[in-house]
Amino acid sequence: MSKVTCDISISVDGYGAGPGQRLEAPLGEGGDRLHRWVFEQPEANAEVIEKITSAGAYIMGRNMFGPGRGAWDLDWNGWWGEEPPYHAPVFVLTHHPRETVTMKGGTTFTFVTGGIERALAQARKAAGDEDVAIAGGVRTVNQYLAAGLIDELRLHVAPVVLGAGERLFEGTGDLRLEPAEVSRTDLVMHLTYRIVR
Repeated sequence: MSKVTCDISISVDGYGAGPGQRLEAPLGEGGDRLHRWVFEQPEANAEVIEKITSAGAYIMGRNMFGPGRGAWDLDWNGWWGEEPPYHAPVFVLTHHPRETVTMKGGTTFTFVTGGIERALAQARKAAGDEDVAIAGGVRTVNQYLAAGLIDELRLHVAPVVLGAGERLFEGTGDLRLEPAEVSRTDLVMHLTYRIVR
């Protein structure tokens, strides 16, 4: 049976993005350091990266898709250029309707205005027997954790202290996490937890 997973890089002090997120700094001040392991050590982290990119469908918040609020800039098609890394359907949570955007490599962005449960239902249907991944950002992950809709949480903890920003686990309640797997390089500690209900 397919499951709902979540991969998120965080700092040692629990932040998935630094303060001051904006177009020029989508991950906030210092937030890009959370992902050095992906870009500087792809071979050492190949198995983890494969898990992240193997979902049948993804869900993300609007901020992870783009910097805007309010009405859409229809020329903006995401942070990743013409061929995003998902290669699958992506459901973007938003309060503002927008037509589906089809990108190279099989990524489609569908914009969902009906909330997290509706996005999950659409993603499950699109994924079929494959897993659905909650891609982020932090607020989106926290909403799904609070609602008890994530089965497996995979934290990628960078040896970085941000001190402020978007913090994971805010408003999620008392989660019961069962450790499942640990691996590491000098740039990241990978911690996999099953969420016990």
